[in-house]
Amino acid sequence: MEHAGRAVADEVEKRFTVRPVVVLAGPGNNGGDGFVVARHLLAHGWPVRVALSGSRTQLRGAAREHAERWRGPVEALAPAALGGAELVIDAVFGAGLNRALDGAAREVLALAAEREIPIVAVDVPSGLIGDTGVSLGAVPAALTVTFFRKKPAHLLFPGRALCGELVVADIGIPEAVLQKIRPNTFENDPSLWIGALPRPGAEGNKYTRGHALIAGGYPMTGAARLAARGAARAGAGLVTVAVPPVALPVYAAALTSVIVKAVAAPEDLQALIADERICAFLIGPGAGIHAQTRSAAHAMLATARPTVLDADAITVFGEDPRDLMRAIRGACVMAPHEGEFGRLFAYTGDKLARARAAAKESRAVIVLKGADTVIAAPDGRAIINSNAPPTLATAGSGDVLGGMIVGLLAQRMEPFAAAAAAVWMHGEAAAAFGPGLIAEDLPELLPGVLRRLWGAAQLHGGNAGGS
Repeated sequence: MEHAGRAVADEVEKRFTVRPVVVLAGPGNNGGDGFVVARHLLAHGWPVRVALSGSRTQLRGAAREHAERWRGPVEALAPAALGGAELVIDAVFGAGLNRALDGAAREVLALAAEREIPIVAVDVPSGLIGDTGVSLGAVPAALTVTFFRKKPAHLLFPGRALCGELVVADIGIPEAVLQKIRPNTFENDPSLWIGALPRPGAEGNKYTRGHALIAGGYPMTGAARLAARGAARAGAGLVTVAVPPVALPVYAAALTSVIVKAVAAPEDLQALIADERICAFLIGPGAGIHAQTRSAAHAMLATARPTVLDADAITVFGEDPRDLMRAIRGACVMAPHEGEFGRLFAYTGDKLARARAAAKESRAVIVLKGADTVIAAPDGRAIINSNAPPTLATAGSGDVLGGMIVGLLAQRMEPFAAAAAAVWMHGEAAAAFGPGLIAEDLPELLPGVLRRLWGAAQLHGGNAGGS
């Protein structure tokens, strides 16, 4: 608690000039942190007041001890406490809160936000549920200082937007604690999967690098073409797009290094799928919501080879989700946005819980897309992505992502790791481009991202961890 409070005080002093501060202290350990913050700021010449919810006698353990070490006055947590304050330290409730913020705490924090007084939150803004990112009365903080590791609320919206600048402070908790906790929720980072990221071997060829097959639709031809380029740039040695004969000239004119094959009837697709040199499938982008898409998805899933279902290949099963669940026999990745997710699954609640439940039910890796994409595995592991810039909100970017996932699967990367790696690289590529991004730019940015990742893997001896 001493280290935590001092860390918050240090971060405050780095960012703000000396000014009148009010520390809002709660009845638990977060309040104890607040008393430590107050003591350190006062020692450095800041004018500090403490407003406490309840009384010092209600505090327990270390919180009580640090409250007793505070020599200044303690006033009631009430709107009057904001009088003259130019900075608020929110040490009312931390990540463990599981109910709505109410009473004086809610009133005072709302008033601080209304008056545009900067707020520094200890651990999380009060009213933010730490393990879900759901807000039950939280107001935006300018700065949040948390400890040891981020919580899901720091990464999942709306929590992420309420935290402001986020600092993770080292307060002396040893890394060995993670071994005891055995967490199953992670922030997406190359350290999780870089050791499994495919690299061409010196004696390899296009077939050893993997062959991806993508179902191309008509008249929406752009989606599958974007996916094909994503798969190729992600490293697949061969990419084939199977298309209706009427669409063959369109695809063939636009794709040079990608094979385009006309598929006139279901038996033609079956013959193509039967080629065991094809390592992974993608269906959905621009496929159309009709019986042919459903039939093709069934055919791909029946091989038990890795299959990515996206867009129309998810929506087409909306009237009978159990039909899809029964068809999944091998490795499968589904990449729905929220609307598509709702057509298959009836789960409610926070994003992390919904993605996990869907992965368990379907036995597929779920990539629940958005600004805070969640990748969930059937065994309960989940990864939250945090590097996606707002510029990714553009038509076709999800099609490129689907292609990247199938490109990594074709190279025999494990599905959970492949999905996480593709999502992270997708965000990294977009961030490297900046404003004006369109989906066509993304595949061309992947070589630079891969170059940096391969360099990092080499620096770490070729294996920087696994998922």
